[in-house]
Amino acid sequence: MKGTKVSVIGLGAMGSALAKAFISKGAHVTVWNRNTEKVQAMVAKGATAAASAEDAIAASSLTVICVSDYKTADKILKNKAVENTLSGRTLVQLSTGTPKESREAAAWAQQHGAVLLNGDILAWPRQVGTDAATITFSGNEKAYNTHATTLKLLGSTSFLGEEPGQSSVLFAAVLAYLAGSWIGFVHGALIAENEGFPPEKFGELIHSVSPMLAEESKHMGRVIDQNKFSDPESTVDTTGHDLHLLVQHSREAGISSELPEFAASLFQRAIDAGYGKEEHAAIIKVLRKVS
Repeated sequence: MKGTKVSVIGLGAMGSALAKAFISKGAHVTVWNRNTEKVQAMVAKGATAAASAEDAIAASSLTVICVSDYKTADKILKNKAVENTLSGRTLVQLSTGTPKESREAAAWAQQHGAVLLNGDILAWPRQVGTDAATITFSGNEKAYNTHATTLKLLGSTSFLGEEPGQSSVLFAAVLAYLAGSWIGFVHGALIAENEGFPPEKFGELIHSVSPMLAEESKHMGRVIDQNKFSDPESTVDTTGHDLHLLVQHSREAGISSELPEFAASLFQRAIDAGYGKEEHAAIIKVLRKVS
């Protein structure tokens, strides 16, 4: 992509990966970061250093922002020097934020004559620039289409819709799934380790059954979307019973029972609410009832 100009603000692990991906694909990349050592590291790879955030934005029609979160981004962007530079430019916000923050950021950009696309990276830094990286975007479709070729240098991209918060909604949903799977995996590794079974072997087992787990995710999404839980292969009753046994096992083994206690409690609430004969995804019915 020789001749393509793009600026990157934020050079942490992910921001640096973004800048490197653009550079490796031949783009002219301008970078800014509060830590000048990180800037110089990118300059050594072929980037151009900007003296300030506003200078980085002025250097390109497209600026990608990737810092820890929207609050940090606001400290960098919400000042007169930057706001006076925004007119006619497109910002791509790849920092982590909530859907509400995404909508507010899009409105702020519009007030200053700019367009802001909200995006989320579903990948590790080492995967950026390859098809293994999935990046979602939402916001102004015309702006996305204008810059789609440049953004695709970062990985496999998809546009979710013009509602600015949609990408953040999906990222929050994915993060909830990941948090549960990470905690569940660690508890499983704890069980294995406590009994002298190598956690690495446990990891290999999970890897081998991952196609089945992926299919289960599709199934659960479908039945929740349709709100139909009456044709179970595994019921809330069955899973609830198994989770109570997991609590028992944890106590007998002298290991943490925090996770199984939480899970067993949640399934018990669903059983008590009369959902015991439905499939386990029906626990969403009790989660929907916020007290």
